Amino acid sequence: MKRVYLESDWPPSWQYSYPYDLEEIYGEVSNIGYAYAYENRRDQTIRLLTDVLPAGSSVLDIAAAQGNFSIALAEKGYEVTWNDLRADLVDYVRLKNDVGEIAFAPGNAFELDFPEPFDAVLITEIIEHVAHPDEFLAKTAELIRPGGYIVMTTPNGAYFRNTLPKFSECPDPSVYESDQFKPNADGHIFLLYPDEIADLSARAGLEVDELALFTNPLTSGFVMTGPLLKILPRKLVSTIEKLTQRFPDAIGKKVLLQMGARFRKPE
Repeated sequence: MKRVYLESDWPPSWQYSYPYDLEEIYGEVSNIGYAYAYENRRDQTIRLLTDVLPAGSSVLDIAAAQGNFSIALAEKGYEVTWNDLRADLVDYVRLKNDVGEIAFAPGNAFELDFPEPFDAVLITEIIEHVAHPDEFLAKTAELIRPGGYIVMTTPNGAYFRNTLPKFSECPDPSVYESDQFKPNADGHIFLLYPDEIADLSARAGLEVDELALFTNPLTSGFVMTGPLLKILPRKLVSTIEKLTQRFPDAIGKKVLLQMGARFRKPE
């Protein structure tokens, strides 16, 4: 990925995105817990996809923002199509991309339409921003071929400090429609729980191929461990993260912050 530097005449959306790139890809870290959590999510996303699809497969990256996952997959030889509501980010992604080809399809994810289905679709950290996650997953399923995959990441609603509502217990999700599509944690509407995934998947005509929980609050700085993370060796932090991913399900659901799912569309 090409290194870019902030310029004063950049559009506002580029200037907004750039500080995230400093943390996420350029290594200029001010919040080390955030950087570790992002690295975990990126690694899990790439693994969930590359474990089942070879290079050359077609991948749609929905709500891809500054395109870091799109670029990473293009570098690995995947045929990637980038999507986001913010069409003005297209040239920012182009500016950073220097290996592999990326197609661009900006627009509302609920309104996307393509002549051919994809082998896979990424929906990373987006389903918690929509008022109707069931409809969103069903719409996404329409964009993949039979035998294709959807890779999703989202915060784990069963995490013990979560205060947001559970989607399956909401009688009328439409009351949240005016609040959807907002960025960052302030735009979270529902946090899905692991026990909701199978039902959402079935309603969308999908099968759950893998469900993974990851990112513990210690190594992400969520329990005021930020100062400690600055002095702990990176290898030790990785070891702690790997160990907590082996917790029994009953414990992992309560203490791990992130959830990744790979769905498969039956042939």
